[in-house]
Amino acid sequence: MSTAANRTLAIAASSLLIGLVVLGLKFLAWYVTGSIALYSDALESIVNVVTAIVALIAVRLAQKPADAALPYGYHKAEYFSAVIVGVMIIVAAILIAREAVLGAMAPQLPEAPMQGLAISGVATVINVIWAMVLIRHGGRVRSPALEADGRHLLTDVVSSLGVLAGLALVLLTGWAVLDAILAGLVALNILWSGWGVIRQSIGGLMDVAVQPETQKVIREIIATNADGAIEAHDIRTRQAGRMTFIDFHLVVPGAMSVDAAHAICDRIEARLRETVKDALITIHVEPEEKAKHSGIVVV
Repeated sequence: MSTAANRTLAIAASSLLIGLVVLGLKFLAWYVTGSIALYSDALESIVNVVTAIVALIAVRLAQKPADAALPYGYHKAEYFSAVIVGVMIIVAAILIAREAVLGAMAPQLPEAPMQGLAISGVATVINVIWAMVLIRHGGRVRSPALEADGRHLLTDVVSSLGVLAGLALVLLTGWAVLDAILAGLVALNILWSGWGVIRQSIGGLMDVAVQPETQKVIREIIATNADGAIEAHDIRTRQAGRMTFIDFHLVVPGAMSVDAAHAICDRIEARLRETVKDALITIHVEPEEKAKHSGIVVV
């Protein structure tokens, strides 16, 4: 395994440990206060732990080399994990909404609120720091599982900050029903987050093309490194985790030798791999009568 792969796996494993620590802190905050809002925050942390487990499994699986069963590799495993994470987030939102409704029916002021706020505050700071680590590293290595984990943690942070501010308002006003209202708002926020994670992951499972700016770079590289060919057409790209798949048809003069056509392909592939990391490239060479006079015209 490469150094980057080992680091990615270590970060995914660390997420599980940190998730368990934060979960313990948030349940402690709920235990000392009895606050429904803090209980809803703790329920969301259970999802964080499940997310970390799923992300760890997906990252490890995605690093497996291609084999006879999956000749294109296991890279899409991370998209499946992100979908699972999104579903878990939505389930958590439903559970929290249930607690909010029950709390609104029998509102009670929290006990020992200052201790609960302090404990929850520590857990929130931990989540902020770790979310930044996950998003930064996930973006660098193009790991959908780690990025989804990091985005969910940021959602958790927003929810936690809202809960802390709301509980302070409960203390100032004495309105116990605000505790249940806060829990309901947390549920709505989590529900929106879950939908966002699922929507982005479905794009990956549907073989979404690379970003327009990356497509432009790919076309420029082909155009400037295909000297000797006639045109390149039917250029297609797709993203699968950290891997970028590129395929296109390269039209060459009918009298060109196989060696010469192969040299052009090698030149294009080498330049693409220098610019597009983890690229898998397929070039179909065609004679000049197959030219479509579209796409990238080289001569």
